[in-house]
Amino acid sequence: MKDHSFQSAPCPGRRSRRAFLADLGMGFTGLSLGAMLAEDGIVRAAEASSEFSSTLPLAPSPHFTPRAKSVIWIFLSGGYSHLETFDPKPALNKYAGMTFDKTPFENPVNSPLHRKRFRSVPSEDINVRDVYPTIYPMQVDWRKHGESGIEISDWWPQLAKYADDLCFVRNMWTTDNDHAAENQFHTGRHKLDESQPSIGAWAHYGLGAVNENLPKFVVLGGPTRSDTRESIGSLYLGPQHTGIPLALDPTNPLPFARRHADQTLDQQRHEFDVINQLNELSAVEYPEDQALRARIRAYELAFRMQAAVPEAVDFSQESQATLELYGMNQDATRLAGQRLLATRRLVERGVRFVQVFPSPYGAWDSHQKLKDNHTRLCATVDLPIAGLIQDLKQRGLLDDVVVVFGTEFGRTPGLEQRGGSNTGRDHHPNGFTIWMAGAGLKQGHVHGATDELGYHALGDGHYVTDLHATVLHLLGLDNRRLEIPGRKRLEIDHGRVIDDILA
Repeated sequence: MKDHSFQSAPCPGRRSRRAFLADLGMGFTGLSLGAMLAEDGIVRAAEASSEFSSTLPLAPSPHFTPRAKSVIWIFLSGGYSHLETFDPKPALNKYAGMTFDKTPFENPVNSPLHRKRFRSVPSEDINVRDVYPTIYPMQVDWRKHGESGIEISDWWPQLAKYADDLCFVRNMWTTDNDHAAENQFHTGRHKLDESQPSIGAWAHYGLGAVNENLPKFVVLGGPTRSDTRESIGSLYLGPQHTGIPLALDPTNPLPFARRHADQTLDQQRHEFDVINQLNELSAVEYPEDQALRARIRAYELAFRMQAAVPEAVDFSQESQATLELYGMNQDATRLAGQRLLATRRLVERGVRFVQVFPSPYGAWDSHQKLKDNHTRLCATVDLPIAGLIQDLKQRGLLDDVVVVFGTEFGRTPGLEQRGGSNTGRDHHPNGFTIWMAGAGLKQGHVHGATDELGYHALGDGHYVTDLHATVLHLLGLDNRRLEIPGRKRLEIDHGRVIDDILA
């Protein structure tokens, strides 16, 4: 791979007239543009990668008739316990305190599935964190809900009312047993592998815009911290496909595009026109600078978004009943409620993919005091998420929108015992549960299962890229056809559509 981080200037006698005029035209104003690009991180991104190509093909339309128009991707960072949420296991209570080998079931640690789906970053002799052998009982009761009789724990009383609208996948698995799994859940790649674009970036790359005044890929509440930016990243697809984080402040949702108080709209439009002209002059000499071209489009979009985005995140026109539906009148549920209500308003206005983090980074990581932590955390999101489902239903949006609800991994059936812990569960990538709802999906349906102890995803299970392939399929995109010239994706990157959950 060539290093383009530094390029010496060509011999003056060989410089073209157009290149000379381009440099002359940039002048001191070009320095200003450079500062703007550096401030936005574009210069650094361009220096860090030489993989952008002006020949990247864009597919601004679906491959086949879509079932859905938009995706709401809800992610709970930290790893909620599948056992105390959507995959209750009575055997954990029956055999509590026993070791795996004392139960009538096959010891899950001896299963070949363990080797197949486990990939520790440190030495496996040291990092044995997912094989704690002493069974830890469930920390909450559960019951069946709806006509479908789906088992949901008592920590989700509001969401449980919509059991017949949900579609559960109980045999998900991944391989990273640490929190880099947050990126793996969105990109399909382990920390030790080459990074890949996120699911939101692939959706952005494959589909055209519904509303030209709003971004196609919006992020609310994230990325949760700097080392999780891959979860919204676009890498070799080009920076124009990266998720755009928005603030839920209608007076300033886009700080990078806000006009100065003493600047008129016409003055700012003129400023953007000048920047665009300077960019185009620079593009004469650097025609393959994909990052610069992406920034040209970004500034144009930012200008158009100044009116559209504040309106989209302004709740003043929402009824009091709607605000209460999302829990906006309660301290515990207000933050998640704001993000989820904004999500509904964005997809209602044509945003293709909204990735929303209703909880802070790692909040669900309950190594200790799982009962206390999950009791509190479920109470912060249960009502707002149920409100989102009800709101989408009553507005007819659930016919056009796919809702995905997930986390990076589950929690161990065994009691975590590191550092004397005796009240929590450790990370568990071997089997966990996500759910979906909306366009093109079965309702009140459970697909797949884990074993009696909730340890392994049974059968082939579904690696995270199966979820990606399914979501893209509902959007009318074939994941195998989203190929880039010069880039070879692995078989695991493509995933396979989970046909059983399709309506």
